[in-house]
Amino acid sequence: MNGLHLIGDLTGCRCDPQRLLDSIGFREQCIEMVNASGLTIMDAVFKQFDDSGFTGVVVLAESHLAIHTWPENNGLTLDVYVCNHSADNSAKAQQLFDAVVEYFQPVEISRHAIDRGEHMLIEPLNASIGFYVKASRRIGEWRTQYQKIAIFDTPHYGRIFRLDDYNMTSEREEFVYHENLIHPALTAHDAPEKVLIIGGGDGGSSEEALKHPSVEQVTLVEIDEDVIAVAKEHFKAIHHGVFDNPRLRVVVDDGMRFVRDTQDKFDLIVLDLNDPIGPAAALYSEDFFKQCRKALTPEGALTLHIGSPTAQPERVAALAQRLNRVFRIVRPYTLYIPLYGALWALTVCSERLDPKDFTADEINARIKTRELTRLQYYNGESHLGVFALPNFVRELVN
Repeated sequence: MNGLHLIGDLTGCRCDPQRLLDSIGFREQCIEMVNASGLTIMDAVFKQFDDSGFTGVVVLAESHLAIHTWPENNGLTLDVYVCNHSADNSAKAQQLFDAVVEYFQPVEISRHAIDRGEHMLIEPLNASIGFYVKASRRIGEWRTQYQKIAIFDTPHYGRIFRLDDYNMTSEREEFVYHENLIHPALTAHDAPEKVLIIGGGDGGSSEEALKHPSVEQVTLVEIDEDVIAVAKEHFKAIHHGVFDNPRLRVVVDDGMRFVRDTQDKFDLIVLDLNDPIGPAAALYSEDFFKQCRKALTPEGALTLHIGSPTAQPERVAALAQRLNRVFRIVRPYTLYIPLYGALWALTVCSERLDPKDFTADEINARIKTRELTRLQYYNGESHLGVFALPNFVRELVN
C-alpha cells in the first residue's frame, strides 16, 4: 500500500517534564494537532503507567499515530503513518509529526521517513486518455513560488523530474526529447554562435547545444531557480555538469521579459517549456512569437514543441497556424517521446533557415565535422525521418 511512514526518537526534551507524564493532557493536544493537520480521527486510546510515562495510539482514517514516552530518560518515540492510495497525505503527516516535535521540544531527533509501496504516476493526455509510470519511491517533493516539483525513482526510466504532476524529463530517455529539440535546427545552421533557451532548467537542452563547437554562449533563462537547484543536485545524468561550463550563462528571470528587453540577437531560440496552459500559455502567443523573431539573426531559428497530434490535434493545429502567421518557414516534425506517452510534434521556424534543405549525407558530414558526441538518437537519417510527416499531421499543420 502506498504511504509515508515517519519514525522519530526524541531525546533531551526541553518542555515542562510533566508533559512526558500527562497522558490526558497530551491526548487533548494531540487531537487538536491531528485536526489542524487535516487528518481524520477515528479513535484515540492512551494508557498511563503508574509513576511513569504513557503510551497512546490515535487511529486515523488515513492510518495512525503512535507515541510512547520515557520520562526517566527525558525522551519519547513517535510513529506517524499515512496511506496515500486515494490521495497524497504526506504533507499532512509531516505537519502532524512536526507539531508533536514542537510540543516536546527535543534537543535531538533521530528521524526516518520511509516511502511505502509503489507510486503510480498517472498523466492525462487529454480528457479521455492518458498513461502511467510506476515509481518505486519518491525522492523528494517541493512547492516553489511557481509550481510543485517532484522526483521519483522508477524501474524503467530511472529518476523522473515532474512539474505540477506532469513528467518533464528522465535520466534514461531524456535524449529523445533534448536531441530532437536542439540538433535539427542547430545542425542545419552553418555556424551557430549564440543560443537562447527559455525554460529548460534541467540543463538537458543547454548540454546538447554546447556540443556544437561554434556555439560561443548559451543563455538559459529559467523563471524558477528551484528547478535549477534540484536539477544540479539530482539530475547530473541529464545535464552532465553543464552548469559548470563557462559558455553557459544562467539567468533567473521571466522569459517573456527577457526576450522583450534583450538587445542581443540569437542564432537559435529554444522554448523548452511546459504545455501551453496556465501561466505558460503567454509564451505560446503570437505576440511572443513575434518578439522571438525580432531577437533572431537573419539565419536564426526558433524551435519548440507544439503538442501531440494524436492526443491534442486542436492544440497542434492552432499553434501551427499561429507560427505560420509569424514566420516564413515553419517546419513541423514528429517523433514518439516515451516519457510523454504519445507521438509528439515539434517545429523549426525561421525566415531563411530550412532544415529540410539537407540530405542525410550532408547532416552526417556536419555531425562528423563538428565532432558531435554522445548522440543516442540524432543522425542524418533521423533528421530526414522526423520531417516526413504522416498525412493526418500534414492536414493539421498546413
